[in-house]
Amino acid sequence: MNKLVKLYARPKLNSPVLLAAWPGIGNVAIIVATYLERKLAFKKLGEIEASYFFDPIGIVARDNMVEAPQFPQSKFYYWRNKEGGSDIIIFIGDDQPATKGYELANSVLDVGVRFMAKRVYTCAAALTRIHHTEQPRVWGVATSQHATEDLKRYDLVQKGNLQIAGLNGLMLGVAKERNIEGICLLGEVPAYATRIQNPMAALAILKVLTKILGIEIDTAELAQLARETKEGMRQAAAEAMGEYIDHFTEPIWEREEDEDEE
Repeated sequence: MNKLVKLYARPKLNSPVLLAAWPGIGNVAIIVATYLERKLAFKKLGEIEASYFFDPIGIVARDNMVEAPQFPQSKFYYWRNKEGGSDIIIFIGDDQPATKGYELANSVLDVGVRFMAKRVYTCAAALTRIHHTEQPRVWGVATSQHATEDLKRYDLVQKGNLQIAGLNGLMLGVAKERNIEGICLLGEVPAYATRIQNPMAALAILKVLTKILGIEIDTAELAQLARETKEGMRQAAAEAMGEYIDHFTEPIWEREEDEDEE
């Protein structure tokens, strides 16, 4: 086992799959992974030594007392499928390192190999011209021709050539290098809303992912968050448009008063 990885448990897992997630555009991957981990009551499996990949840039002082440096967490969780299907390992990284991303991806895969994971999944955002009021579609890319059959089976959008930035994309490239099958599910996100958390895209991905994995979870909480976020984006857009109109439009009554004075 990789020396950077510390395992808390060594469960016997049934044909597991590995889902890896890091923050990214719209926080899509993290929303999917954390929601799944919480709803299925995953157990702690291990972690990666974060201090090797991250350099703290400051400290926190509470009541004039300096605390030890804090590092982003990089943890593994596992869940046994009591219905007889594949068990699941989830890796959640709180942040993406500025360097050594390739090495981090390999460290995550080392755990997948240790438990003989048959496939790796990642999630990401697909920036499109979609409006935030529209239902986002889910795109899919795979590391092998065999895996692309799932893309067709679940009617995932296949766009040919595209680039997936960050570790949510790099992870699949490293998996391909190591002959591990992988799929990335990408939810459509408006190109004008890249800095806003996007539970709409995450929900669309989660619905597809659970079908592929043959599991069921309650998505009502995430659906509610998606509706609230969509409404918040609508209000923000309306306010922005109102400010735009106010800035470039002179009220008629102000012009009339000026004319009367003349």
